Amino acid sequence: MTLLPVPHVAVIVVAAGSGTRLAAGAPKALVGIDGRSILRHALDGVFAAAPAQVIVVAPAGFEGDAETEVREAAGDRVDLARVVVGGDTRQESVAAGIAALWGDVRTVLVHDAARALTPPAQIDAVAAAVAEGTGIIPALPVIDTLKRVDGDSIVAPVDRSELAAAQTPQGFPRTALEAAYDAAAAAGIEYTDDAALFAAAGYAVRHIPGDARAFKITTPDDLDRARRLLAEAPTLPLHVPASAPNLPRVGLGTDVHAFGGEGDLWLAGLRWPGEPALSGHSDGDAVAHAIVDALLGAAGLGDIGEHFGTAHPEYAGAHAAVFLARTRELLGEAGFVIGNVSAQFQGNHPRFSARRAEAERALSDALGGAPVSVTATTTDALGFPGRGEGIAVTAAALVFPASAP
Repeated sequence: MTLLPVPHVAVIVVAAGSGTRLAAGAPKALVGIDGRSILRHALDGVFAAAPAQVIVVAPAGFEGDAETEVREAAGDRVDLARVVVGGDTRQESVAAGIAALWGDVRTVLVHDAARALTPPAQIDAVAAAVAEGTGIIPALPVIDTLKRVDGDSIVAPVDRSELAAAQTPQGFPRTALEAAYDAAAAAGIEYTDDAALFAAAGYAVRHIPGDARAFKITTPDDLDRARRLLAEAPTLPLHVPASAPNLPRVGLGTDVHAFGGEGDLWLAGLRWPGEPALSGHSDGDAVAHAIVDALLGAAGLGDIGEHFGTAHPEYAGAHAAVFLARTRELLGEAGFVIGNVSAQFQGNHPRFSARRAEAERALSDALGGAPVSVTATTTDALGFPGRGEGIAVTAAALVFPASAP
């Protein structure tokens, strides 16, 4: 028997919901996706992440079902896991999980079992980012056009650049989280989101990039989406021998934009005040667009025109972060993860070297932390980029099937 060290991280898996909107006739977490339940898939991800105490909060009367799922998923980590009974509200259920924490735990992750396909890497990234007095949530940029309404009337647009779609697990320093829960209980206030409860107690909350596969299974359509993803994963269009299913794939992308747009220049995910803007359907960011084409091509998902062209007016004026985040989401849905990206732009301005690190960081953040490198050349004043008429970009991307080790 292997003795496991006592972990300093705990994951509370909230699985006590009734699943009314799913309308499956059973508690949501125990509904099957394929041959395994929503809870089992969530636990597979949790136990594939770094070792942690795992507390599953189950619906009353279904503790035995949850215990079975835990034992089958945990393997040799079964001694790190236990099942507790949830309450009438999500807040009460999380509080039951907090009450079961071991004394050595310093960081607490609260995870919805309904986000059953959350990658283990996202769980580890949240745990690593938690700091004293600061909570962490994974989040994705909002890409839909949003409107504020009053009845059936449109009142005003909503600036989506200020919005993010929160996911789980949400991570917190234990002492602060316990204090925040005590404060909420004393005030008699119910929160449906742990980050909101934590922030209401005066603590800071930051976000890190989320993952498209960490979507929440709430409706029958969500369940169908999860089933499609799981069914498609073993038969991805890799075009490689069946004996070598995990080989990486390479994609190339190019993009060209002429100067002549309105406003400031946007390039490599950055705004360049005082530089002439590039023209285009969106912001004309040729670096970002070439990267999108390279990633889509590597995954066999078509090209940028198919997903972001003029037939998609919601992307008019959108910046690099939106394009790249959505592309990463498309790759995740198809079962791919990004290895790295390299791009080179050709043009005699802007002067790029001083902002290279800033640009690479912005592009990497939009791709969930994947390494990005960008180089630039003036082409010795040759061709239309050298004459200052526009910018040309070439990009290369490496992607891996998500099942690759």
